[in-house]
Amino acid sequence: MGNRKTILVIGTYDTKDGELHFLCDSIRKLGGEVISMDVSVLGDPSRPTDISKHDVAAAAGKTIRDAIDSGDENHAMQIMAEGASKLTAQLFADGKIDGMIALGGTMGTDLALDCARALPLGVPKYVVSTIAFSGLIAPDRLSADIQMILWAGGLYGLNDICMATLSQAAGAVYGAAQAVVPPRPDRPVIGMTSLGSSALKYMVHLRQPLIDRGFSVAVFHATGMGGMAFESLASQGYFAAVLDFTVQEVGNLMMGSLVNAGNDRMLSAGRRAIPVLAAPAFGDMIDFPAWQSPPGRFKDRDYHAHNRLIASAFLTGEERRELARDVAARLKQSEGPVEFLLPTRGIHAWDLEGMPAHDPEALAEMVEEYRKVMTEPVRLHDLDCHINDMAFSEKVLEIIDRWVADGTIAMAR
Repeated sequence: MGNRKTILVIGTYDTKDGELHFLCDSIRKLGGEVISMDVSVLGDPSRPTDISKHDVAAAAGKTIRDAIDSGDENHAMQIMAEGASKLTAQLFADGKIDGMIALGGTMGTDLALDCARALPLGVPKYVVSTIAFSGLIAPDRLSADIQMILWAGGLYGLNDICMATLSQAAGAVYGAAQAVVPPRPDRPVIGMTSLGSSALKYMVHLRQPLIDRGFSVAVFHATGMGGMAFESLASQGYFAAVLDFTVQEVGNLMMGSLVNAGNDRMLSAGRRAIPVLAAPAFGDMIDFPAWQSPPGRFKDRDYHAHNRLIASAFLTGEERRELARDVAARLKQSEGPVEFLLPTRGIHAWDLEGMPAHDPEALAEMVEEYRKVMTEPVRLHDLDCHINDMAFSEKVLEIIDRWVADGTIAMAR
């Protein structure tokens, strides 16, 4: 593709014609080339786009008349989203684009998220949206490395505020296309979930030994968006194996906290038959934004404020049992091998004696429930240690070595 990069610019050129052409022109001024894609349904752009709305509908096996006759703007835009995402994937596969950028309100953003997910990790994908960073966007709609820009003053018509945002967006996507170092792992990748090393030590204990064994190790911060990225890559078959040791995103989802990674948490690797080694780290707490009141049933409970952004409330023994059942149900859907490590003396640094989450009775209830529910096809390992003890990490390495030896993990890339 050379140094001159080509950016796919997606939007409804009937209602955002001026804004989209300004964005295209801004990319060209930087030395880039543009492929424009119109995803309108009713209107037409002021000048032809490289990919017309008729091309987009046809890629979905429909016509614009089909979209109009659907009688519902949501159904119409889903037709366009299907066609646009297929064309986006094909353009990249054919070597015709180096990145994408899309503009939109709720409708355009909904479509843009599908287009971004059609591109692999490392391809710049930007969405300039009036709802960027909003709770309206479900975590499982986001691709692992998507970039979002809040489109201030961008609902209707080109203006000074809008142009400031769009010109920066042009620089962001074109600069990213020039600067990106795409991932080309020459070693099998292990995906691991964790929280900070002050609370969980296994990533410190495991990373270098796994690298020494020939793996690349990617650790994901399990605070909602990290789990989302982890699941997105797992769904693409990116990992040779996963060490999914932190379960509170599942608990957050179950308890109604917005700090979750979507409904697919702890499912994507199993669906791809990727070997899964799991554990119950932080399966005794839920997270919520520290700047909001605790959700529902947690309003009157003690909680730990980790910082001004995130706080955690403690689960009762019965709630820990409920989470154990949910985790087991998810793992049992796996098409590949699944093993579960159960450290019976604790699951993070905060549950040690003298720490805010120390609750031996509730821990015992949780352990009992995991012993009960982690049955076939899950293989349970009952460990007389704390999750931060070296014994836990040594057991992980023992299983990884066995999986390599018996071919469960393929080392060749």
